[in-house]
Amino acid sequence: MSDSVPSTRRPDRRAIFSWCLFDWANNSYPTVITTFIFAAYFTRAVAETPEQGTFLWGQATGLAGLAVALTGPVLGAIADRAGARKPWIFWFSLLSIAASACLWFVRPDAGDIPLALALVALGALGYEYATIFYNSMLPDLTTPGRTGRLSGWGWAAGYGGGLACLVVALYGLVQADPPPFGLDPEQAEPVRATALLVAIWYALFMIPLLLWTPDRPRSALPMAQAARQGLRELHQLLRDIGQHRTIVRFLLARMFYTDGLVTLFAFGGIYAAGTFGMSFAEIIQFGIAMNVTAGLGAFLFAWVDDWIGPKRTILITLVFLIGFGIPVLVVESVTWFWILALTLGLFVGPAQAAGRSLMARLAPVGKEAEMFGLFALSGKATAWAGPMLLGGVTLMFDSQRAGMATILAFFVVGLLILLPLKEPAARRD
Repeated sequence: MSDSVPSTRRPDRRAIFSWCLFDWANNSYPTVITTFIFAAYFTRAVAETPEQGTFLWGQATGLAGLAVALTGPVLGAIADRAGARKPWIFWFSLLSIAASACLWFVRPDAGDIPLALALVALGALGYEYATIFYNSMLPDLTTPGRTGRLSGWGWAAGYGGGLACLVVALYGLVQADPPPFGLDPEQAEPVRATALLVAIWYALFMIPLLLWTPDRPRSALPMAQAARQGLRELHQLLRDIGQHRTIVRFLLARMFYTDGLVTLFAFGGIYAAGTFGMSFAEIIQFGIAMNVTAGLGAFLFAWVDDWIGPKRTILITLVFLIGFGIPVLVVESVTWFWILALTLGLFVGPAQAAGRSLMARLAPVGKEAEMFGLFALSGKATAWAGPMLLGGVTLMFDSQRAGMATILAFFVVGLLILLPLKEPAARRD
């Protein structure tokens, strides 16, 4: 048996739990740093104006996403030939952890803008690269027909970890009165300390995966030879991409519906504030509640994924996202907005988790990391399209509701592209 092919012996529960715990660990970074707390700190306290801060933050994270889109498949191809995944996960996670810890040195001073942007871009690169190799471990960790369950559990753990870290950061540091450890609010130290919390959280909870989750054996190939062979095979794959029409169709569909999901989370708080007049505290509470329902949905739909297959699971979630998205955009009552938005959140997590399990089912044996590199590409290549279209339509019609309606269009297009896809049966050992 080749070194790149996994053993048929399946991991025990501790190994699977440790794999899921990595989702719990690394989701602290996007939740606290790039979505809620540190992003708001940069735009409000570091940048000269909120508008400048929003622009610069978007540029830094967008360039990092573009770098991942262009290089992710290359790294995946090399890793498939090198064999082991955990060394890649360790070093890229370490990059994200170090960058996050160094954000502590970003003061509320415009002179620290370059430092902040460089660290955020490096942290995002480390997070995204580590996720590629983490995802590629999925097919080796469970029996055929159960990848949906494991993917859903991991995604639910990710929402739970991000949520738990956010709660600790918010109530243990940002809103603590008095601040712990003698932190100086005048220098925004309680907010800056949230980056240290993320670094500690990420480092601590990734240890079980490194210790107890089995990995493929290292290849006997030297790294330089593995790189040459991996790049050659990636070139061959891209040249013959027409022979992988099912994978291409799925990645194209995912490109659209993921744009909708990313835009939904990025602008949900802005919509709640602008249309319903929610305060900052209420927006944070709304974000926490959305993470709870998304995680719950990912956990509950994990069994549905294995029962009816990931393609049908994605289609069902897209139908419900469209069905609940329409009334969310027309209601005037804040109470009904909360009810409908949180119900819609139940279908966000399953759409993402089932996409990962469908990729695991479609990926050829021995090319998992390479395919998950393309999977990352499909999530990043057009990530700019949703926000730009939403912003343009909002400006054109002078209406947030009109702008948010563009998200539904991404869901509809993704659904229509995915509908004819022929889903393969679950692999047999």
